[in-house]
Amino acid sequence: MPSGTFDLNDLEKRMRGSIEALKRELSGLRTGRASAHLLDPIQVSVYGSKMPLNQVATVSVPEPRTISVQVWDKGNVSAVDKAIREANLGLNPIVDGALLRLPIPTLTAERRTELAKLAHKYAEHGRVAVRNVRREGMDLLKKLEKDHKISQDDHHKSSAKVQELTDRLIKEIDDTLAAKEAEIHKV
Repeated sequence: MPSGTFDLNDLEKRMRGSIEALKRELSGLRTGRASAHLLDPIQVSVYGSKMPLNQVATVSVPEPRTISVQVWDKGNVSAVDKAIREANLGLNPIVDGALLRLPIPTLTAERRTELAKLAHKYAEHGRVAVRNVRREGMDLLKKLEKDHKISQDDHHKSSAKVQELTDRLIKEIDDTLAAKEAEIHKV
């Protein structure tokens, strides 16, 4: 946000970025159901560099409890297998030629509790990020009023809009967390 101007849309865009990041992090949490997004963070060491898994293989979900990884170059199968095992997702690939099958084990009660705690941590990071954007917006409004670029009334109206936006997006984070928790604890 350029100093000297106040743009509520810019604040909302930055806050929404925090929510999108949260949703990406939560999509990577294994819940007992197969999801292609579970493998998104995996980087594979191939061709002398690290590449995202989806740039060396096709990831699909043929069954609710199985992820399938079709490696394009048969020479990269062992590198993909190794990357998945080292990602600490609790997955053990079954190699069948250039295809890797990843059966999704059922979650123990202890693992569900761990995942719920992790989801809470991600949500708290999201809330903090939204509040930081709110604080920056409020600080800018104070500065604009102090520099006589906006009136006290405009400051209060804009502050109320920023707070309303913050409350709405914090609620969205809480709703997203509640949905993920329900998914984690679903048996």
